[in-house]
Amino acid sequence: MEKAPPSVLIDRLIAHVADWRGERIAQIRRLVLRTDREIVEEFKWMGTPTWTHDGIVAIANPHKGKVKVTFPHGAHLADPRKLFNNGLGGREWRAIDIFETDVVDENALTELIRAAVEFNRANVADKPSPKGRRTSPRSSSSRRKSR
Repeated sequence: MEKAPPSVLIDRLIAHVADWRGERIAQIRRLVLRTDREIVEEFKWMGTPTWTHDGIVAIANPHKGKVKVTFPHGAHLADPRKLFNNGLGGREWRAIDIFETDVVDENALTELIRAAVEFNRANVADKPSPKGRRTSPRSSSSRRKSR
């Protein structure tokens, strides 16, 4: 049996959640994919739309009465427009609980998505690869030459 690609599985989830929550997940998805063309869609944990770029950027889940958009490294992101309304006391993740009557500030959410991508890029650039080389292409030019 052939496994469907993540984009198809996300389409199916959106269609299955036939109320406003499906529409909201579709809106979030459009924003994420439009914000960064290098973001990859995945479908993890038996049913969670996940968007990655050098690590997880965000995930979205329908819950009873809300859609939760979680940023695994949200505690490290600037949130000047105060979108985060869940997990505020945690050390890593932050989430946005969106309810039916909420209006999503698309500009503010786009800024958070960009910040999450930049956070991931910075952390990948700072981590050594398994062979001890830095993973950033700029790292080879920044090495000091011995004379």
